[in-house]
Amino acid sequence: MIKSDRNSPENETVLSYLVREPRSVIAKSPLIILLHGVGSNENDLFSFAGHLPAKFLVISARAPLIAGKDSYAWYQVDFSSGKPSYNKEQAEKSRNMIHQFIGQLKMKYRIDETQIHLCGFSQGAIMAYYVGLTQPDKIKGIAAMSGRILDEVKPMIASGTDLHQLKIFISHGTNDQVLTVQYGRDAAAYLKKINLNPTYREYPAGHTITDAMFRDLVDWFNE
Repeated sequence: MIKSDRNSPENETVLSYLVREPRSVIAKSPLIILLHGVGSNENDLFSFAGHLPAKFLVISARAPLIAGKDSYAWYQVDFSSGKPSYNKEQAEKSRNMIHQFIGQLKMKYRIDETQIHLCGFSQGAIMAYYVGLTQPDKIKGIAAMSGRILDEVKPMIASGTDLHQLKIFISHGTNDQVLTVQYGRDAAAYLKKINLNPTYREYPAGHTITDAMFRDLVDWFNE
């Protein structure tokens, strides 16, 4: 079942979202939370929710900042200098909201709390790293498509067993003109440096999600 919970005052959450119920009947379902990029909305990544593995509860969240009509962001970003600069306070507030949102989802749905995954594109991938790496006790896996790890996040990254049990999938287009492929390569190299073992894939594509990227993403979730 696919439905919207953006207007449910009796079950209000900090973020509006769309939901695809799991198609497999089990006591507690693994969870995928989809995080869209800047200027988009929850409908964007939700367009492929129906093709994600049947066992998952899939939630597509809407970022809290209004950027325009049907356009939202996790934080304000400026590319005018040639490199992205961002509003750190807004990013931190969104990180905390995502953590709160996860707690609210746990109360509302029958979720396997050991199987919570964040899957983001572009700015959503950046937030997936930000949330998952700083509180890996709450997150099982991170799928980061065309994103980067913020330098300011690195000192905040947790340590210990929870961190090293994180599963991470990274995809990036070699022709990406928004966040260049070097960001993906740097993220993979940094994660290996802190003893993580990300799955890293490059594709002859721009700042987008291709069929090949999505197939590899689904294969990773199936694993």
